Amino acid sequence: MANVDQALALIKRGTEEVLLEEELVKKLESGKKLRVKAGFDPTAPDLHLGHTVLINKLRHFQELGHEVVFLIGDFTAMIGDPTGKSATRPPLSPEQIEQNAATYKEQVFKILDPEKTTVRYNSEWMSELGAAGMIKLAAQHNVARMLERDDFKKRYKGGQSIAIHEFLYPLVQGYDSVALEADIELGGTDQKFNLLVGRELQKNYEQESQCVITLPLLEGLDGVKKMSKSLGNYVGITDAPGEMFQKVVSMPDSLIQRYFELLSFKSNEEVDGILKSIEDGANPRDIKIELAKELVARFHGEAAAASAHKGAGNVVKEGEIPDDCPEVTLELGDQSELPISFVLNTSGLASNSAQARDMLKGGRVKVEWQVVGSSLKLGKGTHLIQAGKKKIAKVTIS
Repeated sequence: MANVDQALALIKRGTEEVLLEEELVKKLESGKKLRVKAGFDPTAPDLHLGHTVLINKLRHFQELGHEVVFLIGDFTAMIGDPTGKSATRPPLSPEQIEQNAATYKEQVFKILDPEKTTVRYNSEWMSELGAAGMIKLAAQHNVARMLERDDFKKRYKGGQSIAIHEFLYPLVQGYDSVALEADIELGGTDQKFNLLVGRELQKNYEQESQCVITLPLLEGLDGVKKMSKSLGNYVGITDAPGEMFQKVVSMPDSLIQRYFELLSFKSNEEVDGILKSIEDGANPRDIKIELAKELVARFHGEAAAASAHKGAGNVVKEGEIPDDCPEVTLELGDQSELPISFVLNTSGLASNSAQARDMLKGGRVKVEWQVVGSSLKLGKGTHLIQAGKKKIAKVTIS
């Protein structure tokens, strides 16, 4: 194990709260390999840099020699996390959960060491708990405590509906810690209530209470609101290298310290040196380029990072077909037409079917420079298709 003071400095980097720090110090001083848990509900197929804040902290614990449990909340996703919601959240279907969970596993191992990571699903124990077990679990908490939670309190006072199953979410998340016998749980600041429920439940089940570490919600590229696909202020970890590079370099200077602390794998000393160089007159753009290259290398490799700047800003202009426009041929098979979403996915204009659907829904797909919707089907012939601002291809269907 690393020196406790050094370990604590790395663990606390970028964190919002450590509850309770004296307990964490005792756990570190014990020399025991700690079990560190973070849960992720597979509610969307692709992750963005905001999601990686927790995953990066898990990696810090791996570097310190501890056991990391990447928990996929396939059971909790069927409930729907009410955190921060002003209305009951619709649950996902088992098929959606399975598809999203598969992409999560593929993406997180660009950050975590797969040999040092245990992937678990909370359906493993929740499916076995049964109705009697769920009632026993529900008896561990009361309604008054639930209504102390800010989002529930606001909805209750505002006369907005709160479904009974939403009260189960914090209990199930807390029970995950019991099932895993977690020593530490990580979560965003918006998850603090749920994380503390885990501490209480462990006491009720005669376990040593986990320490809780909360991390801030990463601001998006606008520098104000939290990173979100729906707000368009995000950097997706599946973004093309040039697009990722351009987005990171375009962030406000005010985010540099925040992004380095939460996203970079450089040491604390290196980050301090970089921030000091800005104070001494270094060009902030050069610093952002350095971070952009580090992130592109992490998700796409060193070769892509070296040339990412060449692809940044290459926006396709309407009516202008690039000289290097790729040409793709697709077979109709026994069909007379192919759905546009299938064409986007199989031609490489979208990284997966979910991204294809998102682009079509957002009006970001053009065929022969005309915006098209998801109902379009293409027959035999050559079609000029643009997806987003930078991807274009001649697709021949035969």
